Amino acid sequence: MHMLTRSLVPAMFLFLVACSTDTTSHEGQDAQPADTVLIVMDQHSHARPNEAAITHLDLDITVDMTAKRITGTASYAIRSANAQQIAFDTNGLTIERVTDGSGKELEYAMGDSTFLGRALTVELPKGADRVTIAYSTGKNAKALQWLDPQQTADKKHPFLFTQGQAILTRSWIPVQDSPGIRFTYTAKVKVPAELMAVMSATNPQELSADGSYVFKMEQPIPAYLIALAVGDIAFKPVGARTGVYAERSVVDRAAWEFADMGTMLETAEALYGPYRWGRYDVIVLPPSFPFGGMENPRLTFATPTILTGDRSLTSLVAHELAHSWSGNLVTNATWDDFWLNEGFTVYFESRISEAIHGPDYAGMLQQLGRQDLLNTLVTIARSKHPEDSKLRLDLTGRDPDEGMTEVAYEKGAAFLRLLESKVGRPKFDAFIRDYFDRFAFQSMTTDRFLVHLQDHLLSPNQLVLDVEAWVDGVGLPADAPTPMSDRFNKVDAEIQRWVIGTPAAKLATNGWSTFEWMHFLRNLPKALSADQMNELDKAFAFTASGNAEVLAAWLEQCIRNDHDAAYARLDQFLNTVGRRKFLVPLYTELKATEKGRIMAQTIYASARPNYHSVSVNTIDDLLAWKDNHPPVNF
Repeated sequence: MHMLTRSLVPAMFLFLVACSTDTTSHEGQDAQPADTVLIVMDQHSHARPNEAAITHLDLDITVDMTAKRITGTASYAIRSANAQQIAFDTNGLTIERVTDGSGKELEYAMGDSTFLGRALTVELPKGADRVTIAYSTGKNAKALQWLDPQQTADKKHPFLFTQGQAILTRSWIPVQDSPGIRFTYTAKVKVPAELMAVMSATNPQELSADGSYVFKMEQPIPAYLIALAVGDIAFKPVGARTGVYAERSVVDRAAWEFADMGTMLETAEALYGPYRWGRYDVIVLPPSFPFGGMENPRLTFATPTILTGDRSLTSLVAHELAHSWSGNLVTNATWDDFWLNEGFTVYFESRISEAIHGPDYAGMLQQLGRQDLLNTLVTIARSKHPEDSKLRLDLTGRDPDEGMTEVAYEKGAAFLRLLESKVGRPKFDAFIRDYFDRFAFQSMTTDRFLVHLQDHLLSPNQLVLDVEAWVDGVGLPADAPTPMSDRFNKVDAEIQRWVIGTPAAKLATNGWSTFEWMHFLRNLPKALSADQMNELDKAFAFTASGNAEVLAAWLEQCIRNDHDAAYARLDQFLNTVGRRKFLVPLYTELKATEKGRIMAQTIYASARPNYHSVSVNTIDDLLAWKDNHPPVNF
């Protein structure tokens, strides 16, 4: 039996403190009382929550779509034990003034600029319980994606969306930007009268008369989950508690695609307890959104690349919905603990998919995830940080975005599947349900979780497991469960038939899902002739596919085999889709040859302004862009 003990990095320590934050705790014998909160000193935040922490935000802002700037005030209720200072995170913000609850100006200082931004340290008079910061955003605020009309689906109005994870909220709100600090919020947002604003909070379902909107988030959340979108947005319900926001030309298609959201929500609740956020809605954003989805509470932000017309990629919605428990309800205390958000969510997503679509469907998802993980492990092993294949990370001195790899997602989920296999599903489900109830609206470190795991699952079941190999060991342990799906076995058989001479048009592909096509394309022979590539494209029209997952997998093959006929489509795809999941493998494949490297630089020069800063930072590094080209504004 292995009990993990590890000294935490010097920049981080934790302890329990009593406070008045309203959280929901488990009623069992060992539950933490509702007024006890884990306080974590986070190396990726300037905040010092052991001295003074925010408990509530009243945001009052105006969004200038022409100047591409947000101005207003962030007013905080604070908790402190007579602290003399409170520290906030900022990045590129202009601070106009800072006042207390009575409007009296407070002294403040700005720290040096680093990759974390700049600390805003405010002097607190004795007994101060409120701080108000007047500010405006900078022109290159990293969280904000300002889109001109031509970059939207309807091409009539500009669009804005935010992306706060991991440490980008500080670029549009001065805030204590740590996942371990939770607070409630209200917001007053003023936008142009023809546009709608929505947030990760209670939301309007119709356009206001004057562009003024009021929002409320009554459950405490960390800063990275505050989100805002502004555009010519319409709403359509798809159930009693679910609905879809999107541009007007997209909303009907999105509502049809996500018709099963209500069923997913009910399935999730049946597995692991009540949904605690009121409504669950999704907004489909323009294609420059850098992720598949972002689990902003009450309003998932989603990429349009999952709109396939056949509901085949709605597992992404299941993933973001699962985050309403793992991530939003129980949150990684620091970004070193990121696997606690994503490993649980991938496991939960698979259980939702299995309950709705059956074990073979869930098995396909797991196998694709394992393929992605194995590829990621190879890349990490060759990188400057081979230790990043551990579940528990040490991101000291690094942007936490660097730790957001398939390791947290797929290795984390594999660890949970191993635990399930050892104790049986009924016991493991009871453990997970208790975990979400017991630690609801709290932060979780890896150490805290491992103590809980030992006390509530391993010891009661007399289970001996090499936990250390999973959490602090590199690579994938040998006892990792192997995902299985008979549907992929049938795909493999068709690949072999084609390899030995069966024409592509004669293969038994009728009824294949997106996942089967992805597996087919990923597992073709590494070297294909021009005739073979032409035959596949003629039989299955991959280059013309409107399914982004299938198209991206095909384009990788086209680059690898220098299939010129698809390069115009590649150019168009990379110039319109900003989802990092697709960009990284395609640009990586391009840079493998001299011809591809030149093509990558040419395409990226035109595509870069269309990408969010999250994707820009990744591809800049991948292509060494900053070394060879002047900066390009995004």
